[in-house]
Amino acid sequence: MSRLLVIPAAGLGSRLGASVPKVLVRVAGETMLDRLLALYRGFVDRVVVVVSPAFSDQVQDHIAHRPDANRIHCVDQASPTGMLDAILLATPVAAEFNPSGIWVTWCDQVAVHPKTIARLAGLTSRTDDALVMPTVRQQPPYIHLERDASGRIVRVLHRREGDIMPDVGESDMGLFALSSASYSDRLPQYARSVEIGRATGERNFLPFIPWLARTETVTTFPAESAMEAVGVNTPEELALVEQYLRTLSPEP
Repeated sequence: MSRLLVIPAAGLGSRLGASVPKVLVRVAGETMLDRLLALYRGFVDRVVVVVSPAFSDQVQDHIAHRPDANRIHCVDQASPTGMLDAILLATPVAAEFNPSGIWVTWCDQVAVHPKTIARLAGLTSRTDDALVMPTVRQQPPYIHLERDASGRIVRVLHRREGDIMPDVGESDMGLFALSSASYSDRLPQYARSVEIGRATGERNFLPFIPWLARTETVTTFPAESAMEAVGVNTPEELALVEQYLRTLSPEP
């Protein structure tokens, strides 16, 4: 089964106080990009990294020094219009490569557990589901997946957009596995009518989940740890993730 991994990575890392693009910020000694490439090496065949033109040269230079540079594509996102548009920028590579599945991960989700990735690979290998994704329970949640009585996801609440959040919620963790048809047909269809976020003014990807679930099968499963959902956006989150990573790879 061939897979393409898309990494939206146009963030500046300003909240981290970084002097380099966010994707090149070091977490426990390794850049976020190198950590992600190592995590998914055994599961994906090609990678698309979506970056801001302001630091495209830096990221491409970093990639060029890797032994697997020939399977990594760097694409510019000219305007910061949101994750939805960033993900769709991988369309030309997907059309050329024709993978059986397209995975997406945010560039700062470097604490994903290898067991969670392995389970995602197993589920996508055995089913034709339109979308498969791990979720976590959070208190309080930043994102909440609202479900109906049948368990179908019907709405995504987003604190950043000003939604009223429950005390405890179910959140995505920035990792999604789309079928080829979901990426090439359904996502562009959704993008033609998507509303812009009320507070952010961005074209968000997450509302695609309940939109897709109306007509297709969306499967979720619990991640190994709630820590996997922690993105590295601030110095405090960086320290928290580094501490967690040390528990996964204890020093001898």
